[in-house]
Amino acid sequence: MPETTHSDQLLSEVAALPNLPGVYRYFDAEGTVLYVGKARDLKKRVSSYFSKNHGGTRIGHMVSKIARMETTAVRSEAEALILENNLIKSLAPKYNILFRDDKSYPYLKITASVAEKTSAKDNAQQSAKEVNKNGTGSNSGAASANQFSRVAYYRGAVEKKHHYFGPYPSVWAVREGILLLQKVFKLRTCEDTVFANRTRPCLLYQIKRCSGPCVGHISAADYAQDVLHAQAFLQGETESIMRVLQARMMAHADKLEFEQAAELRNQVAALSNVLHQQSMETGGDKDVDILAVKLHGGRACVNLAMVRGGRHLGDRPYFPTHVDEASALHAASLNDEGSAAPTDSASAEQPEQQVEVQVLEAFMAQHYLGVPVPPLLITSHSASKALIEALIEQSGNKIHAVHNPREQRRVWLEMAQKNADLQLARLLAEEGSQQARTRALAEALELKQDDLATLRIECFDISHTAGESTQASCVVFEQHKMQSAQYRRFSIHDITPGDDYAAMRQVLTRRYSKLAEASKSGLARLPDLVLVDGGKGQVSMAREVFADLGLDLSLIVGVEKGEARKVGLEELVFADGREKIYLGKDSAALMLVAQIRDEAHRFAITGMRAQRAKVRVGGSKLEDIPGIGPKRRAALLQRFGGVRGVGNAGVEDIANVDGISRELAEEIYRALH
Repeated sequence: MPETTHSDQLLSEVAALPNLPGVYRYFDAEGTVLYVGKARDLKKRVSSYFSKNHGGTRIGHMVSKIARMETTAVRSEAEALILENNLIKSLAPKYNILFRDDKSYPYLKITASVAEKTSAKDNAQQSAKEVNKNGTGSNSGAASANQFSRVAYYRGAVEKKHHYFGPYPSVWAVREGILLLQKVFKLRTCEDTVFANRTRPCLLYQIKRCSGPCVGHISAADYAQDVLHAQAFLQGETESIMRVLQARMMAHADKLEFEQAAELRNQVAALSNVLHQQSMETGGDKDVDILAVKLHGGRACVNLAMVRGGRHLGDRPYFPTHVDEASALHAASLNDEGSAAPTDSASAEQPEQQVEVQVLEAFMAQHYLGVPVPPLLITSHSASKALIEALIEQSGNKIHAVHNPREQRRVWLEMAQKNADLQLARLLAEEGSQQARTRALAEALELKQDDLATLRIECFDISHTAGESTQASCVVFEQHKMQSAQYRRFSIHDITPGDDYAAMRQVLTRRYSKLAEASKSGLARLPDLVLVDGGKGQVSMAREVFADLGLDLSLIVGVEKGEARKVGLEELVFADGREKIYLGKDSAALMLVAQIRDEAHRFAITGMRAQRAKVRVGGSKLEDIPGIGPKRRAALLQRFGGVRGVGNAGVEDIANVDGISRELAEEIYRALH
């Protein structure tokens, strides 16, 4: 009989489940999702959890918490797998292998232009008319930004009208790609507003990184040809580009057009140099993802390397959580649908390789939900056919997975495996070092903490410039690392400018007045340590606030700068009357204190600078002023040299700008003052 008694309603729901593929979710009494799983047969799979005595295993611990269940029947196992991982990403259950949902991948973007909608002949005629009309090669409104495609870094939702290349594993890889396009094809990277207001070539033109379309140094037709070549290059069609460029060069030479031939010669040389610098030959593969998994020390790493357009773009490591908790439960999916859920002992005897397969499949299922799948996947372990079929069904494209590659593909995989080893070793070393620092600080300050991972430290700092735009920061350290999502900034008001003590009083009162009340009723938790950047004065102010709120004074520790404010000579000042201490410049505890203090200082300074910049232009941007669109904004910035210049201008000066009426000038002046 099961060790834990569940409600009759829950058991009746289990008994009534259909013999269909689907997804199930388990919830505890508080409504927190515990586990999300898929099944080819919902009734058999879910019943296996409730029909066995799992004892004190991980499965038993999870099953004992189940208070409610939800199920969704679907048409196929592929649909179940897709739905399962959508729910895992959105619900983040405790007993599933989870990968952090990072920001969207960066892309290299080439904007669409009117040149793509008209023939090259029309573009050439239009460009010639514009140059003749103005009588000069300068811009003066001749060239429109939408005639000349722009290459840019991009992250976000894609638009069909533009061209996107990627995804890339890192921002650095995108920047490197843009640099290559600048060197070889001289495509512009400037914003449209900058393009529209150029009257002479910029520095990029001088160093031969741009062909100068903004000032008419290249026709729209020739520029469009360079854009097409750049797109072909990004798609891996390098040999065909070389042949076209060489043929054009020889054609110009035959016509004695030596300047044009020299430009093409330089382009061919630059492209040849780029191709020579590529350290990896693709062997004919253009778009490939290489996935390698490594498991060690209770942690796992999935290293993803990318090949796009025949170019190896680098790699990116991912570190999943809940691997230990999920392995016993997730292993059930490896068995036939009619088998019972595995016991914890079975999970313990499970080979490490099977856990790596689970991690790999979890990554593939979660990662490719929102990212295009390349036609070829090279993996360190064999993924299930059901997963590959689900990816094919979801993407609508043919996908081929190889786990035992040869030749160049094997070189890629071995490199990805090596990088997975290195990244995992780095992570374990960093975690060990950070845990040692946490332990050292807890011991140095005699903080009683059964679980060091739950040790919570909050640190405060004040920043201003001669009393202007005073900002206070609060940063949080927990789980052996900084918790940036819990950082807070406070704008300080109604104090004497430059009074750091009053600022500290205000921020601590605002931070802990409500928190103190909530903690008494068990609705909130106070930090185990409160650091303030300062010595006796700051600590005395913090002591007064805590005394008024009835909080423990021993929580407060001031970080007092040492002699000559040298790093490593800081002393700790206590609010409860203890003598201040010096931990030593090589102390792991002091290193952690300095790390947290420096992060609070950085966070406060960035907030103060942003607030100061906003205040100095009147608290409003030009774009926020009614009646100011892109053209008027550009005219104002061109006339006065920037937002600060507009802020320093009078109403009469602003009204003299083309397109700005007297009434609008007064509105601009009011907004900036």
